[in-house]
Amino acid sequence: MKTLYLLRHAKSGWDNADLSDYERPLNKRGREAAPLVGGVMREKGFIPELILSSPAERAIQTAILIKQTARLDGKIKFNDGIYEASPARLLEIIGALDEKIASVLLVGHNPGLEGLIRALTGELHSMPTAALAVIDLETDGWNDIISSTNRLRTLIRPKEIST
Repeated sequence: MKTLYLLRHAKSGWDNADLSDYERPLNKRGREAAPLVGGVMREKGFIPELILSSPAERAIQTAILIKQTARLDGKIKFNDGIYEASPARLLEIIGALDEKIASVLLVGHNPGLEGLIRALTGELHSMPTAALAVIDLETDGWNDIISSTNRLRTLIRPKEIST
C-alpha cells in the first residue's frame, strides 16, 4: 500500500498586479495556515518520504512551511508539470515515482487536486487553500494506481483546525 498526501497551496495574494499568477506569493492568511496544517501533520504522524511540489511561488512557500513545521526529513522536489495540471497529468507524475517511496506529499493547485481526489476515490470533496487530503492507495506500485478503488483516510481544512 502507498500513501498519497495532497495539499493545496495556502492562500496567496493578488496585491501586486505586476506579478503573474505563477509568481504570486502567500498572503498573511496563507503564511499562518500552512504552519497550522504542518503542525497537524506532525501531531498525527503524517510523515511523507518525499515532497513533490509545483514550482509556482505560492506552492514553493507552502511546501517549505509544511516541511519546517511538520519537521519532515524528505526532500522537496519541484515538478513543472504540477502547475495547472489535470487529474490525468497528476496521475502520470505520481506514476513515475520511484517504487521504493511509500508515501509522497504532492503540493499543487485546484481544480486538478479536487479532480484527482475524485478520480482516486470516486468521492467529490472541496479543497480550499491549505487543505490536506490523505489517501490510502490500494496498490504497491505508483504506476499501478486504479481509479476509484482507493480510500480517503482524512481531509483536513485549516478552518476546521482548533488552535
